[in-house]
Amino acid sequence: MATFLYKLGRLAFRRRHFVALIWVALLTLAGVGAASAPPAGNSSFSIPGTEAQKAFDLLEQRFPGQSADGATARVVFKAPSGEKMTDAGNKATVQKTVDDLADGSEVASVADPYQGNAVSKDGTIAYASVKYDVSGMELEESTKDALEDAAQQARDAGLTVEVGGDALQAVPETGATEVIGIAVAAVVLVITFGSLVSAGLPLLTALIGVGIGVSSITALASALELGSTTSILAMMIGLAVGIDYALFIVSRYRAELAEGREREEAAGRAVGTAGSAVVFAGLTVVIALVGLAVVNIPMLTKMGIAAAGTVAIAVLIALTMIPALLGYAGRRVKPAGAKSKLLGGGRKGAEKTEGRPKANLGTRWASFVVRRPLAVLLLGVIGLGAAAVPATSLELGLPDDGSQPTSTTQRRAYDLLSEGFGAGFNGPLMVVVDGKGSDAPKDAFTDVETQIKGLDGVVAVTPPAPNKGGDTATITVIPDSKPSSVQTEDLVHAIRDAGGDVEAKTGAQTLVTGSTAMNIDVSEKLNDALVPYLVLVVGLAFLLLIVVFRSILVPLKAALGFLLSVMAALGAVVAVFQWGWLSGLMGVEETGPVMSMMPIFMVGVVFGLAMDYEVFLVTRMREAFVHGEKPNQAVVTGFKHGARVVTAAAVIMMAVFSGFIGSSESMVKMIGFGLAIAVFFDAFVVRMAIVPAVLALLGKKAWWLPKWLDRALPNVDVEGEGLRTADERGSGPDEDRELVRA
Repeated sequence: MATFLYKLGRLAFRRRHFVALIWVALLTLAGVGAASAPPAGNSSFSIPGTEAQKAFDLLEQRFPGQSADGATARVVFKAPSGEKMTDAGNKATVQKTVDDLADGSEVASVADPYQGNAVSKDGTIAYASVKYDVSGMELEESTKDALEDAAQQARDAGLTVEVGGDALQAVPETGATEVIGIAVAAVVLVITFGSLVSAGLPLLTALIGVGIGVSSITALASALELGSTTSILAMMIGLAVGIDYALFIVSRYRAELAEGREREEAAGRAVGTAGSAVVFAGLTVVIALVGLAVVNIPMLTKMGIAAAGTVAIAVLIALTMIPALLGYAGRRVKPAGAKSKLLGGGRKGAEKTEGRPKANLGTRWASFVVRRPLAVLLLGVIGLGAAAVPATSLELGLPDDGSQPTSTTQRRAYDLLSEGFGAGFNGPLMVVVDGKGSDAPKDAFTDVETQIKGLDGVVAVTPPAPNKGGDTATITVIPDSKPSSVQTEDLVHAIRDAGGDVEAKTGAQTLVTGSTAMNIDVSEKLNDALVPYLVLVVGLAFLLLIVVFRSILVPLKAALGFLLSVMAALGAVVAVFQWGWLSGLMGVEETGPVMSMMPIFMVGVVFGLAMDYEVFLVTRMREAFVHGEKPNQAVVTGFKHGARVVTAAAVIMMAVFSGFIGSSESMVKMIGFGLAIAVFFDAFVVRMAIVPAVLALLGKKAWWLPKWLDRALPNVDVEGEGLRTADERGSGPDEDRELVRA
């Protein structure tokens, strides 16, 4: 592989005009596609195999024309202090609002509060339910404006009015902190390279890659039913890996220049060595993201594939456009250790003292670790273990309007409904009774209603509402607990258990659906899929790393270190978003269960990103060992060449991910924080401390590989042995090189 990538790097350097033209054309094509594509519709949130989804599908079959997936809105009214919603003036205002809403072209129905028993017991709060023919993402702007105008007119009449539901669903905003994250990345790159030109190359290529990826997602969003969150997550991951991959190659290019090589040769060698690490690091990320398909949640699968596509683009750009841009930059990209004049340049790289390279901070740290490996290992493991303790209290759920900021009208409507009708009113359960298999469907409907009324935690049960055929009925159940609580989850299971008794007696099947039941089923499905997903992703990546490192223990250590860092990161997420530690600093207004998708998505992404540092850092160690150095000295050499770059890459990733903490979307906010803290734990504790400590303790055994497996594995030559000249091959002792194959 190193030889092929070496030739690719030199070709891109020589044919830089052609390479640049191709990428600019792709960016233009993707941009035109995004600009001309129809707006994205509502992303499909089907959960195959769950009871809630079966009930939803049954409703569409037995109650045709009711737009089961149509948008909804609850216009909540509160009377001024000392008044009631039943007063003549307030009643007239509400009636006018209902009439105005009913005139909308996309409105399916509007329920009058005074006819539908939608006034609170104390008479101070009422609500009107609005149903639309199309989903929230497909609503015309004029329809949304009409809803907001109707609410504003009622406010002008003296009422407090808020609007809940998904009719006013907005595209998530990431906030200014995203720009700050990119600015921090730019500063880190300038400090790392000591050159504005060298620092600008990774940023430029990352932005081009993300531009192509996100524009392609936007262009395909309508056809593939991709939600707005998909493009945000693709942007988050694409920016981080795009900058990092380019950083690895530019750093190696500067190191090759410092060795005295010509620029085209240096570009070829940089792509052949660091590029090999980039390819395998990118493969682990792609495996982790595409592996999300095992969960069998279409939305999550689409998110993973879209993000994986953006990562693949980042890899291709790093391998081709970076050497092309290096050709354009010429002498403006300085050798390693040399700064531009603007930044006080003049210092020569690779200074030597008494025949040995001058020790940098990475060298000094690695030397300390190999002298005290056991102490460093214990301290790192104990520290991550302590950070992981909160993860034992992990509670999973999906967000509702109650988790939104109090500045939104959806959250204020949620609070008003809780105040007037109880906490469970915001999460009603829909029970669907399929009486086709029963001889007396009406009796079965009544039996289900009676059974539910006898359960604990039930505030109200509506009478069965049969369809035209009389073989299916719906029953609405109002719990006395909020939608995301454990008590509501227990009630859903209790209703399903009671339905089993009714089915055994009457033959009628009882199913529970609705957004609350769907959220519960999603959480359980994700929990069940976590272990198979871990086995698949970690197993495939483990095999891939065996090929890369030609070792059994190094990939095993990499996988175990990842588990430590991801558990510590989950502990931090629980502490902030569930327990409320530092919640004000993070902009978390409402604590509660952790997003159901968070653990499995974070496991996938963090595993892939963690392998970036593992591959880049440890391949330099293996390269030194294969070229003749003793095991401990190879660890120090790997840190000498890689610690500065890995540190910069980690800080950049943390900055980019932290930028998404300012998002208005709770899932994006939580994932941004989780990924940022996971990168911190993995890069600075696992890869910078635990990895060198373990390698120092293992010594030559770390690079052991059975002879039969060595013969069976393909030689991918990540360390660039095939690129060395005859003089370079003869410069080190043979016995250590042979040991790798023993």
